[in-house]
Amino acid sequence: MGNLYTALDWEVKKAIAAEWFSRVAAPVALDTAGKYGAGLALETIGKLMRELDIPPADVLISNKLAWKRVPLRTPLPTFEPGAWVDLKHDAVQAISYDGMRECWDQGCRLLGEPYRPMLGSVHDPDEYVAAAADDAERAARLNDVLEAYRALAELKSSGEVAAVGIGAKDWKIIREVSRLVELDWVMLACSLTIYTHPRELLDFAAELELKGVGIINSAVFNAGFLTGGTYFDYRLPDPAVDAKLFRWRERFFALCARHSVKPADACVEFGLSAPGVCAVGLNTSNPRHVQMNVESVVNHAPRQFWTEMKRESLIDPSCEFVGER
Repeated sequence: MGNLYTALDWEVKKAIAAEWFSRVAAPVALDTAGKYGAGLALETIGKLMRELDIPPADVLISNKLAWKRVPLRTPLPTFEPGAWVDLKHDAVQAISYDGMRECWDQGCRLLGEPYRPMLGSVHDPDEYVAAAADDAERAARLNDVLEAYRALAELKSSGEVAAVGIGAKDWKIIREVSRLVELDWVMLACSLTIYTHPRELLDFAAELELKGVGIINSAVFNAGFLTGGTYFDYRLPDPAVDAKLFRWRERFFALCARHSVKPADACVEFGLSAPGVCAVGLNTSNPRHVQMNVESVVNHAPRQFWTEMKRESLIDPSCEFVGER
């Protein structure tokens, strides 16, 4: 909805949104962010909800906060060059107490009445903290993140936000932050997938489950690569340097074919079965694929498929949580 890599026609965006409410029982959960299209995704979602006449109670919107819209003063946006198409605005990072307040207020304005985000989080604090040049700067940046969560805690206590979470590609920053602030949910990205599921992360997921902190598992296809896409974790893998990755995919596809299992279904089943996971985040730029995404959540591979996945070391044999159906 924010013109990532391509600018979809308005009618295509509208058809995608209509499919959400046709294929999923209300309330439909939408994950977005001020960074997506420099606020375009929020504007688009709000306009679509109004055009489709969706009751506010039928949609649960999550707004990941950390970037705010600013005027576009260069030929192309300065954030994530080359990723966004046909934008009329730029975006700048704003991770701090005041930054969260600004991002929240702006996000609500962009979304527009009568819709309001009910979930709030800090967007990609791992990238923000990792940009530190030394330990002192890292400590300062981590403090910025904690101050951002102070603002979110106030929004929650006032009832403006129903739940506070965190989303990041590096799960270790999620663990670090979760031990410093109170979270209701976490969003993992490219971390807990059928291809990559380190024992340390699985133990942390179990720890969150015991605390009652929900896990939303996002990018369970490792940014599309596991289902045949070009990118792996948002980068172009090198067939020579990343030969192991390509070999894994070839063996995975062959095993899926032997058992008549769709690779996407296997990825989603694994991602949903892991400890503490209550939801997966899925998306598409094709209206016809919305139903496929929904079906992938309920489709299950035969137990023998998972037995062979473990036997061939395509997944960790200790992953007893999958293949028990």
